[in-house]
Amino acid sequence: MKHLFFILTVALIIPAATMAQSQMVTGLGVKAGLNYNSNGDYFESISTNADNPDRNIGYHVGIFGKIGNSRLYFKPELVYTATKSDYSDDSFEMQKLDAPLLVGTRIIGPISVFGGPSLQYILDSEFDGISIDNIKNDFSVGLNFGVAFNIKRIGIDLRYERGFSKNEATFLNNNSVDTSRLDTRPDQLILSLSVIL
Repeated sequence: MKHLFFILTVALIIPAATMAQSQMVTGLGVKAGLNYNSNGDYFESISTNADNPDRNIGYHVGIFGKIGNSRLYFKPELVYTATKSDYSDDSFEMQKLDAPLLVGTRIIGPISVFGGPSLQYILDSEFDGISIDNIKNDFSVGLNFGVAFNIKRIGIDLRYERGFSKNEATFLNNNSVDTSRLDTRPDQLILSLSVIL
């Protein structure tokens, strides 16, 4: 599954690079920013109620291609994302690769709106210092939508990301026989600064 994710991502990013000579292409660029994140509910055992996470600040860095014109564009991205959610005394940290496939349109002046699916591959996850290997799906799909402000080669965008379906990690908590469950689905606001090279 890991190889399939990389193949799909490269297959979407490379055309943007090879078409860079075309007048229709805006260009290739780099981006970075902050995530205001929380994951889903944490069930310490079957008998307990869900513990809702506290939101936390994470970060992301990546590359993107932008294909289109001033009215309509396609923007594939490849982004490394690190997030953290706090649950009472414990914390859940996750590193993943995101590949948003965004379509956008300019609405007025330098302001545009965009949206599209985001392919997500979990690289690593850790709960309270314990590495979690038993996540139901390393590969999942989410949704991104937001608003962007672009002046020449510099852009700022604010977007919301949400996973489409629950993606649970299960593990034994504190050497007990009870199995704990944690929803790894992202729910976050993402603020990015981007530069077209």
